[in-house]
Amino acid sequence: MGGGGREHALAWKLAQSPSLTKLWASPGNPGIAECAELVALALTDHAAVVAFCRAHAVDLVVVGPEAPLVDGIGDSLRASGIAVFGPSKAAAQLEGSKGFTKDLCARHTIPTAAFERHQNLEAALDALDRFGAPVVVKADGLAAGKGVTVAMTLDEAAAALRALFAEPGAEVVIEEYMEGEEVSLFALSDGTDIVLFGTAQDHKRIGEGDTGPNTGGMGAYSPATVLTPELERRAMDEIVRPTVAAMAAEGMPFIGVLFAGLMLTTDGPKLIEYNARFGDPETQVLMPRFEGDLATLFMATANGTLASAARPKFVPDYAITVVLAAKGYPGEPRTGGAIDWSGEARAGTEVFVAGVKRDGDTLRASGGRVVAVTALAPRIGDARDMAYRRIAQIDFADGQFRRDIGWREVAREQQ
Repeated sequence: MGGGGREHALAWKLAQSPSLTKLWASPGNPGIAECAELVALALTDHAAVVAFCRAHAVDLVVVGPEAPLVDGIGDSLRASGIAVFGPSKAAAQLEGSKGFTKDLCARHTIPTAAFERHQNLEAALDALDRFGAPVVVKADGLAAGKGVTVAMTLDEAAAALRALFAEPGAEVVIEEYMEGEEVSLFALSDGTDIVLFGTAQDHKRIGEGDTGPNTGGMGAYSPATVLTPELERRAMDEIVRPTVAAMAAEGMPFIGVLFAGLMLTTDGPKLIEYNARFGDPETQVLMPRFEGDLATLFMATANGTLASAARPKFVPDYAITVVLAAKGYPGEPRTGGAIDWSGEARAGTEVFVAGVKRDGDTLRASGGRVVAVTALAPRIGDARDMAYRRIAQIDFADGQFRRDIGWREVAREQQ
């Protein structure tokens, strides 16, 4: 389920699974159409999704984006006896409500930033004096990765609060600003057992040098070596495992992939936020590195047999992905421009399709993030160079991209 770059990467890898007999995707995109049969289903129409799965004897549904999970599609499918890789509506609150997650962390002593929740603008503005600047302001609900303001001044924080409370029914989380480097950790959970599924580092800001407004992600690389084996162990033992145990104890077992956004502070890893699905564009670097039968692993996660499944393995090479976005993104992207990536393919690279629609024989941009180019190589610098050479071959006059993806890891490699 889904139609972005994340779903293209998942479909691309699932299509390589020896256990796979048939792959459908809805709504899909022109890239996904090359490895799956596209189906026109409204993902909000649970009855239609269930009816299709029953009619076609679908064994497993993999839910890509967060909105259907928060909407409870997993519950509707499971009630009909269909296995789902993705959490229930209750468990998806880990992403659907930042306040829910912060409260869970407080109840179970899971390391995270100090915070307050507010439903009233005046109370929220008063809270800013207690936090001081810099401070982090977050919309409580889903915001496609863009509902966060890292305010360096109290005036900036106040402006962010006023903008959020301009919407009826708004709720916010105000957090202390944490110093450190961010990293993404992925773990599969069948509700009881947990296995690590790789690390990555995303580049959220639109501008080079990590400047400008937040986006859904302008690029990523994997593995993120800044998360050392010791820090990885601490993150799993102090953050991820206690969360999965807490969710099970509170009657909301988490099934699927738990994506922990971490800040590596001087006190160790702390949770920034959880996502209840794979990241975009992190999936575009995880899938090329994954070795094995993804369909079998996802089925084991869905049916509670993860403990007996083969552990995920990844090639040691680096993967790096660069997002080619439409000009104007993350504000009002310029859509409708023709794009062509059919030039000479380069070994070790893949183009994952996101905001693209077919217009006769022409492919046109239909969203903010249009395609992501991923490259795989033993050295991060080589992978970066390969990705940018492939980007240079793409004909897209309305495009923009960052030229410094992976800069921290490249600097570490050169030390």
